[in-house]
Amino acid sequence: MATTGRVTNTGRVRGTRNFITRPAFCPFCKGNMKIDYKDVSVLSRYISSQGKIVSRRRSRSCAKHQRSLAQAIKRARYLAMLPYAPSHIWKTGGVGLSRSTGLSRSTGLSRSTGLSRSTV
Repeated sequence: MATTGRVTNTGRVRGTRNFITRPAFCPFCKGNMKIDYKDVSVLSRYISSQGKIVSRRRSRSCAKHQRSLAQAIKRARYLAMLPYAPSHIWKTGGVGLSRSTGLSRSTGLSRSTGLSRSTV
């Protein structure tokens, strides 16, 4: 009987690692990227679809830059540059994208009142 894994004391076959681990590198250490709370397009890449800050494993950043990234995201949320709630992400389709959910930019009309901006 040919098995690819090791046999344990219980008789079960454990799988071996058949993959090559890539060396982890921090995108902020490698490149000359700066973490800034005003740069919403960079910060939005490190927010999940549920509105959570992604982990170090997923963001591939070092501990130092993960702390500063989390701090920048929290500052941008406080200043209303990034959303707190995932429902806002679902309604707008992401950060920085404008869709016609409340006001129409082309006509300047509000859905709820029907008044134009010039009369308000």
